[in-house]
Amino acid sequence: MIFTLAFRNLFHDRIRLAVTLIGILFSIVLVAVQLGLYFGASRMITANIDRAKGDLWITAFGAKSYEDGGMLLTQRERHQALATPGVDRVIPLVVSFAEWRKPGGGSSRVVVVGADAEDGGLEPWNLVSGTWENVKAPEGIAIDQSYFGELGIDGLGATAQIGQGRVRVRALTNGIRSFTQSPYAFMPLSRARSLLGADSERATFYLVQLAPGADAGAVRQALLQRLESAEVLTKAEFRDRSLKQWLFRTGAGIALIGGALLGILVGTVIVAQTLYSSTKDHLNEFATLRALGSSSSYIHKVILTQAGLSAVIGYMLGMAIAILIVAASQGSALPIVMTPQLAFGLFALTLSMCAISALSAIVKVTKIDPATVFSR
Repeated sequence: MIFTLAFRNLFHDRIRLAVTLIGILFSIVLVAVQLGLYFGASRMITANIDRAKGDLWITAFGAKSYEDGGMLLTQRERHQALATPGVDRVIPLVVSFAEWRKPGGGSSRVVVVGADAEDGGLEPWNLVSGTWENVKAPEGIAIDQSYFGELGIDGLGATAQIGQGRVRVRALTNGIRSFTQSPYAFMPLSRARSLLGADSERATFYLVQLAPGADAGAVRQALLQRLESAEVLTKAEFRDRSLKQWLFRTGAGIALIGGALLGILVGTVIVAQTLYSSTKDHLNEFATLRALGSSSSYIHKVILTQAGLSAVIGYMLGMAIAILIVAASQGSALPIVMTPQLAFGLFALTLSMCAISALSAIVKVTKIDPATVFSR
């Protein structure tokens, strides 16, 4: 009976129902897009860090992020790290912004990533054309195929100039995008140093791989004591630092989260107003139920069930639209991410939003005097 009453109340006024569903739909789509952009941006920022095979990162003091590593480290830090008990390998990486001069004129920026795949530290992934052996060939680099327009090239074999030398695209990746909108250009370590004019023994980061059974915390403390001119970070710490730099110090993350909160607020207000109006229009019916002996909790359940039905229908419609937007964004510079966890979280959020919205209607019903039914 509770479900039947809630269903009839909800569908009695189709126009009001449409307004309710539009409010929920708008809220779900906005929150899904904003949070999807946030998670998509987070993945782009940390993709290289997550793919790098290292338990600890040695960085220069003040390194802000993966793309902005600060001053170059020397071989001295590498030798000191190798001499530390529990350290198996120390792999150098060179990462830096550089100017990309287009073959047809003009320039752009890229992020040079210099690493030797043979060292087991980092290599380009999701290769769709070419191999690492092709990248090792003279002038070879690997870039993502989504940046052809940005870089002024048309595919494999295209040439351009980075820094002090010429490069040739010999491999293509798919889906390795950059939050800074400066494409990653993967190449061997020595080529990166040469193009950037860096000393042949310097590096932006050192990836530390631990010996089997070594305690990461103990090794890190030992490294901190030995390396007076560098920082030693865990992978999680370096991820967090990069995320804070690009998402919060630039304000991008705050804007995305703020948009999601705005969607929640708008949806809650619209649903609350609609449920309140619906309850007010049916006060006589609720007064009749009270006069017949229905408890307050019974009527409250009717209103909450009505809110739950609105949540389920609105969520289904909103998610259908959100999934279409997610699919359409996959080829864009900032793809939207939708995970099962996010979808479930949005459903829980929708139910909570509608339950909170029902409070105004419940308060109104609570004040009903059953005697009013006899005065009609």
